[in-house]
Amino acid sequence: MIEFVLDSRSKVNTYMQLVQQVKQALRVGLLTPGDQLPKVRDVAQSLAINPNTVLKAYRELEIEGLVGGRPGVGTFVQRTLAGASLPNQAELRDDLVAWLHRAQTAGLTAEDVIALVETTLRATLADDPPQKEPA
Repeated sequence: MIEFVLDSRSKVNTYMQLVQQVKQALRVGLLTPGDQLPKVRDVAQSLAINPNTVLKAYRELEIEGLVGGRPGVGTFVQRTLAGASLPNQAELRDDLVAWLHRAQTAGLTAEDVIALVETTLRATLADDPPQKEPA
């Protein structure tokens, strides 16, 4: 089950942080169809936020067709965002963890790492034309 974490310094709305975290979990296979999201009340209590904020996030995910609510039961994942690359992610994650340890040893903060990754990602994507998926 997913555990939500909020970044109080983020300019992203609280409900969108929840939506993004669910989407990330779906993309990397941490959540799969049939999995239940935490109860609205539990999320609201653990994050000290208004239950309506959680409801708004879950509603957004439902509109996108990613989750579906079952009255009196809960909210369940209906589809995944994981692509064909999912089997390769475990090895890549291990490489990334090792790289993050090197970055930390080199004195980079979390903000430094994010800046480095985002600028490198933008520069790399600008250099590489989008790849078309085989038909």
